[in-house]
Amino acid sequence: MFNGIIYNQGTIKGIRKSSRYVSGSLVMEVKSQIKFKKSDIGESVSCDGVCLTLIRIKKKSFLFYLSKETIKRSNFKYAKIGKQINIEKSLIHGQKISGNYVQGHVDTTALVNNIRIVEKTWLVSLKINKKFNKYIIEKGSISINGVSLTISKIIAGGFQINIIPHTLKLTNLIKLKKGDKVNVEFDMFGKYLLKL
Repeated sequence: MFNGIIYNQGTIKGIRKSSRYVSGSLVMEVKSQIKFKKSDIGESVSCDGVCLTLIRIKKKSFLFYLSKETIKRSNFKYAKIGKQINIEKSLIHGQKISGNYVQGHVDTTALVNNIRIVEKTWLVSLKINKKFNKYIIEKGSISINGVSLTISKIIAGGFQINIIPHTLKLTNLIKLKKGDKVNVEFDMFGKYLLKL
């Protein structure tokens, strides 16, 4: 469980197939200043909003397992060496939550359709498959690349988010450009209520 408040980033150092795991899965190596200890191996870490398992710690990098389902649902299918990703450790009981509850169970990806800058705030329009429209609620919470954000407006074919300068400074969202694919996790409470 995470809260979508990002203070750390990492850079993809390598992506490879591994004979140790299921066919079609990958192992990703990420270089970052974030600190992990040996006892953290096996823990869940949010990497660009995707809950991944930490499987190995090197001197200045970390290895994560990517299942076939993760690759299918997320933008990691397009990942390249050198790409910056947002990193968040899982919440600790009693820790302050200032974002929204994020599970790291990415629902789908969205396409960046337009970026407009108004007084240093980015207004980003995202296109999404219409089957997910039922989860989009104006002023509702949403996770984009693991960042807790608010849906500012529902638009034709998708939705719009506002990204303030502070968030741009701390996350990889500042590198977004038209045509990029981002990881999307809809508000977990909305999904459960809709299912009920």
